[in-house]
Amino acid sequence: MISGLAILLLFQLAGELIVTATGLPIPGPVVGMLLLFIVLLARGRVPHGLERTADALIKTLSLLFVPAGTGVVAYLALLRQEWLPITAALVGGTALTIAATALTMRAVIAHRERKGPRSAA
Repeated sequence: MISGLAILLLFQLAGELIVTATGLPIPGPVVGMLLLFIVLLARGRVPHGLERTADALIKTLSLLFVPAGTGVVAYLALLRQEWLPITAALVGGTALTIAATALTMRAVIAHRERKGPRSAA
């Protein structure tokens, strides 16, 4: 489990270093996870330690919502005051996400249909 956590932290560090060096407007952890994804695709498998660590993190993911819930309670007065722009951002962001997902899925399906069935060889 320690090795998996070390892998995750090293890729996060690599992402932070890349963002700092290049000035990309993307969070370092996002760049790090993209790098990890590319490495895992190239390897063709997930190392056992990383898989165990990821499973453990996913099992405890609900704990990460406790600080967010506390923030909502702490800023309840501000949320009441700014409910309209917050609601518009949430609904608009959700609609854009659904539309982007639908368009991406449509493109993937069209690409697969053009490519034809895979050969059994």
